Amino acid sequence: MGYDRVVGCVQRRRRYRGPDAPGLVNATLHHHPSDMHRFSIAAIVLLGLWGGHALAQPNLNNVPADLVVPVAGSGAPAPGLRVRATTAGWEGTGVHHTLYLPPDWRPEISLPVIVEYVGNGGYANRLGDLSDGSVEGGVLGYGLSAGRGFLWLVLPFVERDPAPTRNAVKWWGDIEETKRYCLATVRDVGRRFGGDPRRVVLVGFSRGAIACTYLGLHDDEIAQLWCGFLAHSHFEGEFKHPAPDQAAWPERLRRLGPRPLFVSQEVSTAKTAAAIAATSIAGDFTFVDFPFPNHSARWALCDVPLRQTARAWLQRVVREKP
Repeated sequence: MGYDRVVGCVQRRRRYRGPDAPGLVNATLHHHPSDMHRFSIAAIVLLGLWGGHALAQPNLNNVPADLVVPVAGSGAPAPGLRVRATTAGWEGTGVHHTLYLPPDWRPEISLPVIVEYVGNGGYANRLGDLSDGSVEGGVLGYGLSAGRGFLWLVLPFVERDPAPTRNAVKWWGDIEETKRYCLATVRDVGRRFGGDPRRVVLVGFSRGAIACTYLGLHDDEIAQLWCGFLAHSHFEGEFKHPAPDQAAWPERLRRLGPRPLFVSQEVSTAKTAAAIAATSIAGDFTFVDFPFPNHSARWALCDVPLRQTARAWLQRVVREKP
């Protein structure tokens, strides 16, 4: 069985708008019996790949990338360059972000903005997946945009205790300071480089995926910043994280309103879909299962169906401005 067929069989996409709509696999099968055959094929493929050892376990790191993320350097922002920068008010600290201006950037035009948060640092697994927790390690925004048509920011979680103030490699740092840096940076980049404030999309991997709600919908002030959210590999409600208010995630999710949310996960999004459905919160939700066990955002740099689906979703989101 070839790679394309494996991916095509397992990938599923669902959108539902309330507790009675078909969001879970069981509900989908109940309401749409014609899907039974397709789901059975997917289940067989999954059993062959992960339930037994008849087939070698697929590894995303064996799929060739067709994009190379620009290395972040120093100096002034310019078309086609990715640079490190620190927002005014944090000079003299260890806090910094990266900013990429696409080759088609011009000062007189307005472009949508992708804001990305990365996973925890210090992560490695037996498949060769790595995460160092640095803003320089972000890849989602570049892969989703193919490096064109979007401003791309990778922002830090900010840590203040113990001093000095710096980027947090693991978890949230000081969430209020992180929020403050996010708001200041997105607004500054919008003013200086033509980021369209109506078309700012929040994306994240792992820790960053959880941050789509924990940070992005933390309160009413920051929640209004975004026109859409893309979370890959984990989500609040599916994964418990070390914040004292983590159990309040349904309250944060309610701030989403009608804005689109895209959730993808290695192997299955079923646990996240179930958690969201249990809240009875209606929304424009898209779930996509990725048939690799890798805990990685590298798929955004590869020609795989998940990237094609995510890119189409992104174009819809920035076209349908709230």
